[in-house]
Amino acid sequence: MATIASALQSVKQQIESMGKGRVELLAVSKTWPAEAIRAAYEAGQKAFGESYVQEALEKMNALSDLDIEWHFIGPVQSNKTKAIAAHFDWVHGVDSERIAMRLSDGRPEGMPPLQVCIQVNVSGEASKSGIEPEKAADLASCISRLKGLKLRGLMTIPEPTADKALQRKRFNELRKIKESLSEYDLDTLSMGMSADFESAIQEGATIVRIGSAIFGNRKKK
Repeated sequence: MATIASALQSVKQQIESMGKGRVELLAVSKTWPAEAIRAAYEAGQKAFGESYVQEALEKMNALSDLDIEWHFIGPVQSNKTKAIAAHFDWVHGVDSERIAMRLSDGRPEGMPPLQVCIQVNVSGEASKSGIEPEKAADLASCISRLKGLKLRGLMTIPEPTADKALQRKRFNELRKIKESLSEYDLDTLSMGMSADFESAIQEGATIVRIGSAIFGNRKKK
């Protein structure tokens, strides 16, 4: 587990060396065991991203002694909204009014609002979740009226590419959408993963979602 600690430190140093201000590192721990999360936590990491609800709940139970901030980063299925709303602090993939309303309704009384990002499909891939860019404003308006949710910003997963110019173009598109929604006082751009987070940071990312660069190659679920 010492490898996780050293990899985590390396990623943090890369982020800091870019000199772009505060960028939060979200460690994507899906498919990795609770022991790996504990090792990263002990090395100073507090925020973790999960995509599979049942797997995440088991880890939450195993790690209940730790003060972890849990982020749901996968596609949100209607039949999982109640569990997600009750156990997570953030949701990065809200892409419809129906899902937003179900999450709001499922947030238990007494808990702070669920922090959410609208997922925008900036690359227009049919296989990707996310709302069309031109529909982001309507969804933002809907979420802003839901008492169980707090709209924090936008999220995207563009097409994988080694073309740095195209990476930056996609992330720039998300930043411009955020700027067009100035009335909502958004403070979050969740964009960039292990292969493209540097381009994302250059375009204003405030949260980067890093998995393999910390934990190694993804284990099959």
